[in-house]
Amino acid sequence: MITRNVGVAVLIAGAMALGGCSTVGAVGDMAGKINPFGKKDKPQEVAGDGRRISIIAFDQRVEAAEALKGIEFFLPPALPQADWPQPGGLGEFNVENVEAAPAFEIAWRKGFGKGSERAFHITTDPIIAGGRVYVMDAETDIAALDAQTGAVIWKKSIHPRTKRDKAGFGGGIAFADGKLYIASGFRMVAQIDAATGAVGWKRDTASPIHGAPIVNHGRMFVVSTDNELLTYDTATGAPGWTFQALVEPARMLASPSPVVSGNTVVAAFASGEVVALSTANGNDLWNSTLSRASRTTALSEIRDIAGRPVIHQGDVYAASHGGIFAATDLRTGQARWSLPVASIDTPWPAGDVVFLISQAGEVICAARENGQVYWIKDLNAGIKKSKERALFGGPVLASDRLVVVSSDGRAIALNPKTGEVLKTIKIGSPVLTSPVAANGMIYVVTDKGELVAIR
Repeated sequence: MITRNVGVAVLIAGAMALGGCSTVGAVGDMAGKINPFGKKDKPQEVAGDGRRISIIAFDQRVEAAEALKGIEFFLPPALPQADWPQPGGLGEFNVENVEAAPAFEIAWRKGFGKGSERAFHITTDPIIAGGRVYVMDAETDIAALDAQTGAVIWKKSIHPRTKRDKAGFGGGIAFADGKLYIASGFRMVAQIDAATGAVGWKRDTASPIHGAPIVNHGRMFVVSTDNELLTYDTATGAPGWTFQALVEPARMLASPSPVVSGNTVVAAFASGEVVALSTANGNDLWNSTLSRASRTTALSEIRDIAGRPVIHQGDVYAASHGGIFAATDLRTGQARWSLPVASIDTPWPAGDVVFLISQAGEVICAARENGQVYWIKDLNAGIKKSKERALFGGPVLASDRLVVVSSDGRAIALNPKTGEVLKTIKIGSPVLTSPVAANGMIYVVTDKGELVAIR
């Protein structure tokens, strides 16, 4: 297994024929915690605290285009954003440069719950709404904190404590209309009151859910670990239509959040599929697969799209572990361009470009129009041993700086026009989720169960 920027692991199902390959260790105590082969099969490579091990060979490289050297591109000015209520910000991606954290220094940090350990893992990005930050700890307990001070306002445990579900992790939070919508690795979805934490409704699910939901059109959309897109009525919790993607025997223990634009919902799956569906009835509008035709190892067969797809100005941007980063026309499903980049992060489009972090730790700035690369910054440059290479989460464009976080406990601000490192601050512990920006701050959740505010 392997952890990723949202603190998840790769689970290689025992049914898959992975002749000669090994189980791969993960961050700190996460190594071996979800070993489907049993205790006798020991990982050949184990990551220490705050490290992750990539399971895909970076045998294809993307180079900056000679024709773009010295060419300027447009980035929009930074604008204030009060809330970050759903994964990606305001639902459909429409804030390109958030006015936040101009000093780029830690304002405060606050513990909010259980940190990651062998059986439990923090995987959820924070949500900001109404002056509060909502977070989920490693046992999927929810906490509301004051966005200015970090003071804990309330905590709520909603997961079942049964013999069937002794352990679970993952899930996420979305905010809409004064309610929090929760998805859980304990096979459960729920609605709770954002002001008090009081439970409105709860529903069991057939499979764990390791990604955050999206709420739109009176529906909650969420993807299960069985590669099924589930929908629920936000008022009552009544199940709605579902969509079953191809089931993968090997996948990451993560499910990216869907994204909604108008009457279309776009979801990504462990099969490498990106699917557009009608929000009203789940009718399939188009389907594409982000996977290379030639994969050199058994582990590179894992095609999972772990980062959330992004809709921006009529295009869908998504990247897969299988080695494809692509822009797809939202209306037709036709590919506009693609690059051979393996990634488990969410793209960030802004102005004329789109930013992405590769599995190798390269921050890539590509033209939105044609995919040509303006610049590449290798944040692992000079580090030869794979076990010493950090993986990076994000990016977020905030106050004209591209901000990424790392598995070795750093937050790094880059010049978005050149990739030059402008400033680095130490977070103090691994960061395995993506940063979010709102309310003039950048918020980061660490693997130790701390919320860190950067001003």
